[in-house]
Amino acid sequence: MANTVTSMCCVVLAAVVVAYAQRRSQTGASIQYERMGGDVTMQCGSLDSEASVTWKVNGTDVKARHREEGSRLILMEVDLSNNGLYTCFQNPNGERRDQINLRIGTSPREPTVMCRSNTYPKGFYCSWHLQHPTSIPTDFDVNVQHNQKSLEATRDAVHKNRCHVKFLEVFSSYPYRVNVTALNALGSASTAITFEEFNIVKPDPPEKVVATPIPNNVRRLEVTWNSPSTWPDVESFPLKYFLRYKPLIRDQWQHVELSDSTAHTITDAYAGKEYIIQVAAKDMEIGTWSDWSVAVHATPWIDEPKQIPSTTEQEPLLDTTPSAAPPSAEPHRAGVPVGGASLTLLSPLLWYSCYLLLGALI
Repeated sequence: MANTVTSMCCVVLAAVVVAYAQRRSQTGASIQYERMGGDVTMQCGSLDSEASVTWKVNGTDVKARHREEGSRLILMEVDLSNNGLYTCFQNPNGERRDQINLRIGTSPREPTVMCRSNTYPKGFYCSWHLQHPTSIPTDFDVNVQHNQKSLEATRDAVHKNRCHVKFLEVFSSYPYRVNVTALNALGSASTAITFEEFNIVKPDPPEKVVATPIPNNVRRLEVTWNSPSTWPDVESFPLKYFLRYKPLIRDQWQHVELSDSTAHTITDAYAGKEYIIQVAAKDMEIGTWSDWSVAVHATPWIDEPKQIPSTTEQEPLLDTTPSAAPPSAEPHRAGVPVGGASLTLLSPLLWYSCYLLLGALI
């Protein structure tokens, strides 16, 4: 058992060593970037053009469309499937002479750039992205100008395609100019935008929106919220708010604009209907409205049903005692039925007849 475990450990260790060696060999390879759709030529080290070599890609034979010309390998109309580690070996002894890490991609197009201030008046941030991927590493250079001065653009620690810029001066009449250049091994492209300070002010949405029913009011909802935590000075730069609400059964929103208030009472809600509620924020004087807050749901107060006393008399309890067996069906004698009710009705007549008969005899 011990020998088996030892053997397995040795196999695993050997695999790790091989994998590590392969990674080490790849790190020593040169990287060659080529444009998608074109033909690619790879040269086997410093061997002369007439040398005889054999090419491998990722350790196997090259199966893509290609031709070999002495020490060169030529791939036709390459695409992403041609990416890989190409290795050349000199014939006839099979000595490895070179390794090339081939990466296929495209040059960048003009990036899309957007700047916004959600921390007014501290500063603003700019973000950018490429609408078309390049498939190879692409970097971005950012340049910010204001009144013929270059401003520092600090890269965001979380969002790699974002930078932060401090306002050089508040209420400035000079525009800002931001230029973003995308560049990689195959080319570069730039986008520049110009804006004035007050045009990019846009707060983040209000936070902690809460809607609660008001006891004994079937058409009211109390809505409260907090100003966005990213807004640095709500006292000096107050916000106004825009509230919208609607029952889930309808498509049309109702709106209320509020100045410097973080609470509102809805008074025209439909009784018993669930509502969806959102709030947006904006600087009192400049900029644009924020996006809508996270939607909350609430239903107005619902009255508990009242107990109505019954007006009907109580039904008598039914006698559940088993009834006696019916009298047996005995045959009639002299045409007079034998039984309780019939005998009781005929007995006076019988006695009167007997009385007349007795008088005659006397």
